[in-house]
Amino acid sequence: MKGLTISELAKNAGVNIETIRYYERLGLISKPPRTESGYRAFPPEVTQRIKFIKRSQDLGFTLSEIHKLLSMTESESFDCREVRQFASQKLMEIELKIRDLQNIKSILQDLSSRCPGQGAIQSCPIVERLSEGGD
Repeated sequence: MKGLTISELAKNAGVNIETIRYYERLGLISKPPRTESGYRAFPPEVTQRIKFIKRSQDLGFTLSEIHKLLSMTESESFDCREVRQFASQKLMEIELKIRDLQNIKSILQDLSSRCPGQGAIQSCPIVERLSEGGD
């Protein structure tokens, strides 16, 4: 049986060995057959699957969402429209996160500008605001 060892696969896909084991446990990649000596023999196409997973993560998809994306790519019952809807939903989530982060940034900039940068910690506007527990 010819295939890639786990270390060869890790190198080809640009991940570490534990990532491959983790993806196996989650069912993102199939457990490979073993050689007579007990070594895993990964099919070469698993490299592309792992790269797909990593690129998807880079775009903000969770591993659960990636599992769904992979299922979509392997099923005849899904088409491009559904993948686009899935990606559009993720885009809306990202836009909400960006707005939340911009709000946080604005608050921190305001607090930082009001802080004199010296004096008693109890009179620091940053500490005062954090102690209030409000927005």
